This record gives sequence, C-alpha cells and structure tokens, in this order.
Amino acid sequence: MLLAVACGVSVANVYYAQPLLGRIGAGLHVGAGQLGLVTTVTQAGYLLGLILIVPLGDLADRRRLIVTQGLVAAAGLVMAGSATSTAVFFAASAVVGLACVVVQVIVAYAAALSVPGRRGAVVGSVTSGVVVGILLARTASGLIADLLGWRAVYFTSAGLMLALALALGLLLPPDTVRKQPASYPALIGSAVTLTARDRTFRVRSLIALFMFGGFGAVWGSIALPLAAAPWHLSAGQTGLFGIVGVAGALGASQAGRLADRGRAQWVTGACLLLLIASWAATRAAPYSLPLLAAGILALDFAGQALHVTSQQLIVAANPAASSRIIGSYMTFYSVGTGGGAIAATSLYSHAGWGAVSALGAGLSVMALLVWAADRLRPDTHPQQDTPPSSKGVIRDHALP
Repeated sequence: MLLAVACGVSVANVYYAQPLLGRIGAGLHVGAGQLGLVTTVTQAGYLLGLILIVPLGDLADRRRLIVTQGLVAAAGLVMAGSATSTAVFFAASAVVGLACVVVQVIVAYAAALSVPGRRGAVVGSVTSGVVVGILLARTASGLIADLLGWRAVYFTSAGLMLALALALGLLLPPDTVRKQPASYPALIGSAVTLTARDRTFRVRSLIALFMFGGFGAVWGSIALPLAAAPWHLSAGQTGLFGIVGVAGALGASQAGRLADRGRAQWVTGACLLLLIASWAATRAAPYSLPLLAAGILALDFAGQALHVTSQQLIVAANPAASSRIIGSYMTFYSVGTGGGAIAATSLYSHAGWGAVSALGAGLSVMALLVWAADRLRPDTHPQQDTPPSSKGVIRDHALP
C-alpha cells in the first residue's frame, strides 16, 4: 500500500499543471502560445528520466535511488511553486518530470523483490496507485487551486513528496537482488537491445504502444466534446469522469493474480477485445453521458489489466534486470500516450469526436493483431502461458 501511494503521489506531479495552465499563465505573465510548453517540458523530462535514470536501478541500491528521487522531486516542486519567471518555472517542470520516474523504479523494485508466485499481484497493486494518481491529479489540482491558488498545488505536493521520501527510507526493506554486471551506456540503450532480442518484450511493448495510444487519445481530448454542445460541462464536471476511470483501473488489479496462475495470455486476449468494444460506447460522448462513462470504465479496466499482465511477463524471465526492462517498456507507454493525445486533438478539430473514436478503435485493433500474430507463430514460447519459476530470484525480504 505504501508503494502504491508513493507511485500515485509521484506520478500526479506530471499532470497537476494541465488544468492550471490559465492560472499559471496569468501568474507568470506567460502568453497562451507558450503555455503548451509546460506539459511538453514536463513530459520531456519524464521521458529522459525513463532512459537515463530508471535503468540505474540495476546498478545502484534501489531504496537509496527512490529516496533520492523523492527529495529531488520535492525540491523541483518548491522551485516551481515559488517561480517568478517563465524560465525558472520551465526548468523546475523539467526537474519534476525527470525525478518523477521514481514511479518506475518503485515498480521495478516491487517486482524484483516479489516471490514469483505473487509478482503479478504485487505489480497489479502497486500500478493501481499509478493509474489513480494519473486520473485524479487534474481533479485534485483544480480543487486546491480554487481554494488556495495554483502555487499551493506545488507546495502541497512538495510536502507530500518529502514525507514519502522519509517514510520510504525508513520502511522499505533492503534491495537484496543481485545486480547483473553491465555498463551504464549499455543500460541506457536497453530499449533498443531488448526490442531487438527479446520477443516477449517486443510483443508486449508494441501492445503497450498501441494500447496507450488509445488511452492518450481519450484522456487527451475528452474535455473537448464535453465542453461543447449539448453538454457544456465545466472542467470540474469533466474531471469527475476520472473517478469512473479509477473504478475501472482498480477493478483490473486482479489481473496480476490471474497472470500468476498462468492465465496471462487469456487475460490479454479478452482485454484486447474489451478494449476494442469500449470505443463503441466511448463514441457516444456527444449524445450519451452514461454510454461514455461505460466506455471509459471498460477502457481503463482493459488497459490496466493489460499493463499489469505485460509487466509481469517481461520481468518474469529476469527479475534482476527489472529496472532496465520496465524503464524501456515505459518508453513505449510514453510515446504512445503523447502521440495519441496529439493525434486526437488534431483529429477532433478537423473531423470531430467520431474520428477520435475511430483512431482509438484502430489502435486497439493493431494491438490485438500484434498479440494474435505472436500467438499464431508455431514457436510461441510455452512458458509464457505458465506461472514463472523462482529461478534466479532472491527471496530474502520478498514482498508478500
């Protein structure tokens, strides 16, 4: 639970600014044309952190790395909250994005210290915190800003990050997983080498790319049809759909337990079909809010179940390299989410919500085709359908 909370609070820092851009612009006297750079700079820092920092978990002590990143994130948040110039605020946003990849270090830490028969369940529980943090960040920041101003959002989060860093430093068990000899340049090139050499990683990462492309499409543009006729919903009302998404994501936390029992491929196929079907309901955004809510519930349920299952599978073969594996996998997530959001907003302005829904459904179909093509190959590895063995896992201080 502590790791799940730490993940949720940390990843939320990447998304707090999105509903506050107007207030930030007024406070820093930034023009509307520059406001988009706030999100861009933060996401760029996050992507850079996935490449440069997360793989360090396979060389350094993960517990110390987690605490250090938490402290750096707190410092960046204080810097952002007290910024009086655009340059300082942008620099602080980049630092926050860079440090908040602590989320992936935490997930890798949890996966590496878990006993094989419980790894999927542990990863599912911890990543539920990630999804809750992403979906509720915008709602929380809007409420705090309404009461205390936009700077209070950053100061409040800085306090939370500092408290979490101290708690994690005191309560986390030692990182007892043996490190595999590797150079730092080799680690930061892991996304390329794993994609080229590891079939399971390649398949699961491509599924993530398309799946999170659809996720980015819906969450990056859903405010547009809801703000238009006939709904004219406010930002706060639109944010309530995040609660629906949280319900779906939390419901999918059991997917890790099914993966632990050798049902990972069954979960994958069923969830990919549900993901495609969810877009038929999400398409109803311009004329039916209940159908939209049902579509978002199904989409977030399927997406989280796939995400948990994929991480369980890619880490199972080599838990000692979990940091570089998960960091590399998440680069596909980052590219997919960002690309989906950009494509969706552009499509909406030219062709409306129907085109966005078609994009999401098409990306989901692509993910299904990647999975089906892999399953139809005659040399599909049978161990992908069976519970992972305990070979090579250090059980001391294992997470239950």
